[in-house]
Amino acid sequence: MNPVHPKDRRPQRIAVLPGDGIGQDVTAEAVKVLETVASRFSLPLELEPFGWGADHYLATGETLPPGAYDDFRDNFSAILMGAFGDPRVPSNQHAADILLGTRFKLDLYINLRPVTLYHPTVCPLKDKDETNVDMVIFRENTEGAYVGVGGVFKQGTPDEIAVQEEINTRKGVERILRAAFEFARSRKRRKVTMADKANVMQHGHGLWRRTFAEVARDYPEIATESLFVDALAMLMVKTPEHFDVVVTNNLFGDILTDLGAALAGGLGVAASANLHPGQTSMFEPVHGSAPNLVGTGKANPMGSILSAALMLEYLGHEEAAQAIEAAVREEIRAGRTTEDLGGNLTTLEVGSRLVRTLRG
Repeated sequence: MNPVHPKDRRPQRIAVLPGDGIGQDVTAEAVKVLETVASRFSLPLELEPFGWGADHYLATGETLPPGAYDDFRDNFSAILMGAFGDPRVPSNQHAADILLGTRFKLDLYINLRPVTLYHPTVCPLKDKDETNVDMVIFRENTEGAYVGVGGVFKQGTPDEIAVQEEINTRKGVERILRAAFEFARSRKRRKVTMADKANVMQHGHGLWRRTFAEVARDYPEIATESLFVDALAMLMVKTPEHFDVVVTNNLFGDILTDLGAALAGGLGVAASANLHPGQTSMFEPVHGSAPNLVGTGKANPMGSILSAALMLEYLGHEEAAQAIEAAVREEIRAGRTTEDLGGNLTTLEVGSRLVRTLRG
């Protein structure tokens, strides 16, 4: 769900990185769905698989080959990723280089997470339906507490000191705020809510408050509010209908988006987009690699499939994206899901059902 499109329209090469664990299982189903809608809607997609992940790293010692980020940026319209993480690589170095590296190297500063409830039966809250759980969260994706600035002094001693810095720049804060407002305007959403902790983090989050007020003046038709993140989290559970578009920093966004996913049925249906408007962007489900579920058929592929729908929308194929989302909604309402949503279908069966629905 994003209103911008990359400059390169034809052909549209898609890099597919299934990753580790159930990433490979769910990505296979997303690819099936993409191939189906590409045929149905005559989309100019070229899917190119890449086998980078834990197996490749353990075999070669290489996470990504030299020039991989430049290749993504220069030669692909989008990237579809699975999940990364493997117990054989305790450091998860390959995951950091592939996933976080792509976000930072391609400057994918928008992490967009729709929170969409497709049927009341999968919501853990009582008396809530599709009209109550319908928000979009914009998480700043390249700054904040996740940039790795800091250090450790006297490690391993009783006097150990660990410092972890949070980075907030005017440029970074303003561009994510403006992206949230532009989205609200283009989708005729009524309100943008910002989450911060400016009462105690007065310097960094004071910057967020000041910039939010300044940017909001350019969008007078959109209501605004600033909430401390703890109060916002409480309201998300109590009255999710209060929210429309939410924007926040990297750390708070990481937490709030998972909370939002729980309201919509769990991580199995949670999709995400990592965007830099007009440039190559990356799309992924937000669940982990879950090595214990590999090959069991229990992994829910809907998050990956809905991420593929977000990718199609970004690439300008809104009709195909809407068809995928409608098919997912139909299957959830009919109870044809994996067991995490109360169904009894396998990963492969869910993908096959969606393909059948999309073919009509």
